[in-house]
Amino acid sequence: MRIHPLVLALSLLLPVAGCTGAAPSAAADTAAVLPAADAGGAPVAQAGVDQALPRMLVHKTATCGCCGKWVDHMRQDGFEVETVDVDDLAAVKTRLGVPDAMASCHTAEIGGYFVEGHVPAQDVRRLLAERPAARGIAAPGMPMGSPGMEMPDGRSQAYTVELVEADGTHRPFAEHPAR
Repeated sequence: MRIHPLVLALSLLLPVAGCTGAAPSAAADTAAVLPAADAGGAPVAQAGVDQALPRMLVHKTATCGCCGKWVDHMRQDGFEVETVDVDDLAAVKTRLGVPDAMASCHTAEIGGYFVEGHVPAQDVRRLLAERPAARGIAAPGMPMGSPGMEMPDGRSQAYTVELVEADGTHRPFAEHPAR
């Protein structure tokens, strides 16, 4: 699987913003599933979980700070989230049918769909409510100002969340203007 050029370019810039942007490796996945934990690492129940939502599983690298911030965004919106630190994100993306052009730094699974990258929680809720015949949704690259990619001054770039159809084609699902 090729890495989208924007993801590669951002991976070189993002250590400053708290994300290593580590590129997927050819090594096998390391399936360490990490539920919500307290400061000592003990599992805790997630407060404010919306029981109507299915559980989300997020595949990410162990060192990516922006992925962790996106997980926090999802949890704050009521999603129950588990994380799996993997060495081979490319294998996850291939298994789920994420097109190369839609790639980002983490991949989630929820309700039979993939959620690729820094997709806002309201778009995931809409996907689950509408249940389109699709593989999933993606915020390609790592849009500045998207959930988990917030800028200190509050700025954001305009970006589009794409719906990836069953045949791998994609079309706009949600537009997010610059701020």
